[in-house]
Amino acid sequence: MGIDHAEISCFFRVVLFQPEIPANTGNIGRLCVGMNAELHIIKPMRFMITDKYLKRAGLDYWDKLQLFFHDNLDGLIAKYPENSIYYCTTKSNQLYTNVKYRKGDFFVFGPESRGIPEDILHKYWENAITIPMTAQIRSLNLSNSVSVILYEAWRQVGFK
Repeated sequence: MGIDHAEISCFFRVVLFQPEIPANTGNIGRLCVGMNAELHIIKPMRFMITDKYLKRAGLDYWDKLQLFFHDNLDGLIAKYPENSIYYCTTKSNQLYTNVKYRKGDFFVFGPESRGIPEDILHKYWENAITIPMTAQIRSLNLSNSVSVILYEAWRQVGFK
């Protein structure tokens, strides 16, 4: 039985795998509210959800955020078996613009200091995507990366 993407209440789902910097998570939470996206956090986090920097970056939008916590990635995958899950990494050659996204898709982003663990990337390599950048930097800021990919996905579904 397939999923009816027209019935999904959110546009997309952002997954932060063991986030480390509260201000990034706050910015991403605010972005999710602005795009009707869910935010899923895979524990552990390196800060408390009450952190003042997280709250400041998210402003007064926290009560509008669709926020979910998971103990591990396998639990999240098991809960949503019919959704596409994309793994955002600097290690892939598949450009994020070359994928056709659908409402309800998940985008997994790794911790700021190390990215998605290699074992996860190898397991789901066919769904690994990347944002092109010059060789002068290792990666973009996490909240900027989420913005780039989420807006492309939203553009593809017509900003509906």
